[in-house]
Amino acid sequence: MRFQMRMGLLLASVAITAGIIHAQAPPAQNSAAESAQIPTRLTLDDARRIALQNHPHIRAAQSAAAAANDVTTETRSAYYPNIYGSLTGVEADNGSRIAAGGLNNSIIFDRFAAGVAAEQLVTDFGRTKNLVASSRLQTQAANETVNTSRADVLLNVDRAFYKALRAQAILTVAQQTVKQRETVSEQITTLAQNKLRSGLDVSFADVNLSQARLLLVQAQNDVRAAFAVLAETLGVSRQQQFELAEPAETSAVLPGVEDAMAAANRDRPELASQRLQVESAQHFSTAERDLILPTLSMAGAAGEIPIRQSELPQNYAAIGFNVHIPIFNGKLFSARHAEAEDRAREAEAELSDEQGQILRDVQLAWLSANTAFQNVALTAELLAQANKGLDLAQARYNLGLGSIVELSQAQLNQAQAGIAQASAKYDYATRLAELAYQEGALR
Repeated sequence: MRFQMRMGLLLASVAITAGIIHAQAPPAQNSAAESAQIPTRLTLDDARRIALQNHPHIRAAQSAAAAANDVTTETRSAYYPNIYGSLTGVEADNGSRIAAGGLNNSIIFDRFAAGVAAEQLVTDFGRTKNLVASSRLQTQAANETVNTSRADVLLNVDRAFYKALRAQAILTVAQQTVKQRETVSEQITTLAQNKLRSGLDVSFADVNLSQARLLLVQAQNDVRAAFAVLAETLGVSRQQQFELAEPAETSAVLPGVEDAMAAANRDRPELASQRLQVESAQHFSTAERDLILPTLSMAGAAGEIPIRQSELPQNYAAIGFNVHIPIFNGKLFSARHAEAEDRAREAEAELSDEQGQILRDVQLAWLSANTAFQNVALTAELLAQANKGLDLAQARYNLGLGSIVELSQAQLNQAQAGIAQASAKYDYATRLAELAYQEGALR
């Protein structure tokens, strides 16, 4: 009867403990992000805002930064006491002792007891301090990675937005070209029917019209493709048509290349993250060096034994300290310190390499933006000359002084110049966005 009562108490304590653990378990959270409502009329600022809210690349970086912050909390927990409760019930044969599995030979008493125990690190001579500093710097580096992800998303949005505007501008040129060549084809067909032009002229006009229609089909396809890319950069799973608003005129003044390089060295989040990684590695190396130092900790326990054998008192309490002094471990600590130092030097080398790559990318982006800026004026001049050439060729053809070949070439030149002029404006805006990205100005 006494044995059954004790076993009942033991099973009840186990059930209570399991219930406490289950109650403390955090509920599952739904991590699905809600998509932002996308307006039909879309400005560049709207597109940027929606992408920052929607894009999974940013959510992934934010989750990684939150995880890094959790690691800092985990490391800092060594500063605080470790307190836990225990419920213990034992039923043993009379005189039972542990005979194998340890150096001690302790007797086992029948008992049911409850108590708490606490452990507190007093000092490890700065190792935990350096581990916490290393983790905190890793968190800051992860936050800079979030800024990098934001910049990547914003650059892709700008590229996709300007690409869609460019595709629409080229579509307009293609539509005007088809309309213009249909008019010319109808005029030449009428003249040929009246024996004023040859069938060769009609053939050339029809070929030119077919080429314009091919250009129109390609332009329409390019618009649809551009909108698909834009939807993806906004974090939208399905293609959607937008009415794109023309952004404000881009600046006609480029920063100096030296200023752009200085801004990149100062503001690029990748460099900021890598610098923090170097500092973190240095703190971790110091922490690994301090493994050879002793650690001092305190421990205490207290509780009550309501069901016990007569040899045991009803209450118990104890407190003590422990000094852990490393003596020999097969060069484990020295190898860990050497590894940490090598990782720190690796991080420094990666920082130097990334600085060189970024400065190179800034110069290339600046050269591309400068070329695109010059192309804006040159393509405008080219289009004016092509329009003038087409007018002269048309006039000469109407007077019978020019051939259909001359007119066809003038039409081709005008179409190509229109496409170049339509592209140049948005190419320049894209290059400016890329330069801003390289400078670290996109956030």
